[in-house]
Amino acid sequence: MISSRDQEAIAAQLGRPPRGIHGIGHRCPCGNPDVVTTEPRLEDGTPFPTTFYLTCPRAASLIGTLEASGLMREMTDRLAEDEELAAGYQRAHEAYLAARSGIAEVPEIAGVSAGGMPARVKCLHVLAGQAFAQGRGVNPLGDEVLDALGEWWAAGPCVPVAGPGESPAEP
Repeated sequence: MISSRDQEAIAAQLGRPPRGIHGIGHRCPCGNPDVVTTEPRLEDGTPFPTTFYLTCPRAASLIGTLEASGLMREMTDRLAEDEELAAGYQRAHEAYLAARSGIAEVPEIAGVSAGGMPARVKCLHVLAGQAFAQGRGVNPLGDEVLDALGEWWAAGPCVPVAGPGESPAEP
């Protein structure tokens, strides 16, 4: 069950009502959700392979800057050169698929994780979402993204959200 406060925070983070939320995948140190776990099939029947969806706009913006820097290409190149890294990324792919299968099986996306796994890197947001939700040590490249983020939360909550009987706090 997702609280109304969490739903409000996620909608504010995304700028739209959230879709297909299964649960909270991770919380920012400020207390707001920053990753949601999504249903592998949306309410309208659309298959949705992104199990761990990053919702924090600050983290997402910083990750966008990392993507623009060419980091994805560098990571993909390293996968081709480093067998240990490639094996860890393969295990991350398998962990992603197992987490999604634990929610529901969707034949249309069977074997498809996200973020380019296991052969390449095409979305750092997905890798960070997995690293947040499943913890460090699951996705070696996701861990690198988290390291590069620094303390994105240090300025306080990314969106104002009021609890019952409270006024919204300024972000």
